[in-house]
Amino acid sequence: MSVKVAGMNRILFFLLAAALLLPTPAHAWGALGHRLVASLAWDDLTPETRRQIDDLLAGEAVPTLAGIANWADELRDNDPDLGRKTSRWHYVNIGEHDCVYDLPRDCPGGNCVVEAIRAQAAILADPGKPRGERVRALKFVVHFVGDVHQPLHAGYARDKGGNEVQVNWNGTGTNLHSLWDSRMLASTKRDEASYLAYLRTLPRPDADRIALPPPSARWAEQSCRVVRQPGFYPPRARLDQAYVDRYLPVAERQLRAGGAALAGVLNAALGSTH
Repeated sequence: MSVKVAGMNRILFFLLAAALLLPTPAHAWGALGHRLVASLAWDDLTPETRRQIDDLLAGEAVPTLAGIANWADELRDNDPDLGRKTSRWHYVNIGEHDCVYDLPRDCPGGNCVVEAIRAQAAILADPGKPRGERVRALKFVVHFVGDVHQPLHAGYARDKGGNEVQVNWNGTGTNLHSLWDSRMLASTKRDEASYLAYLRTLPRPDADRIALPPPSARWAEQSCRVVRQPGFYPPRARLDQAYVDRYLPVAERQLRAGGAALAGVLNAALGSTH
């Protein structure tokens, strides 16, 4: 092997090693947050809605709302083609537009979280659709209603929802999106059961009157307004505890709101379906 080829191989090796160390794309709320939203929603479902969900999820590996809550994120590994096709359904960028949603401008082709929620809720509500389509729609709805309540999933296009904003938290480099997805929640050291019990003590937003199509644009606009609060984007990369003390309660209220909104969507879609 020539010296030149050997040198190129070493370069390729180091490039591959560096690539393996790069963070993977952030998921909204992380696995814990999505499961919490789903479990909160289950509390507020009507008996008929619960019955239909149980029927739809029969045969799933974990046949509960929490058990399917992260399915849409797991597509990236389990079904890459569908994962790529639906990747834009997880977010909408309206921060540059004063947090006002405009369908033609912000969601061409219906490829954003606002229209994905509406489209999938309509499939779920239609008893004439094949069962498999309705099961998949249920999985999408559970996940996307969680997504739209994560503020950075309705934020700025210019920084890819905070993914390009590098921060240092507790001596570890990360980005603002990941901090909101999971790191602030993890800092509490609560397990899933205790976190769920705590969130249940928070005031429940009024979401009982949701009809189809659901008000997903309003949820996106509300999430976006969190991103535009003074101090949401920290002035320095190194974060102190004061940032988490201020914004962790906001994240928790968003989770609580996501659970109430999801219950409303599911009750509207399934509560009177025969």
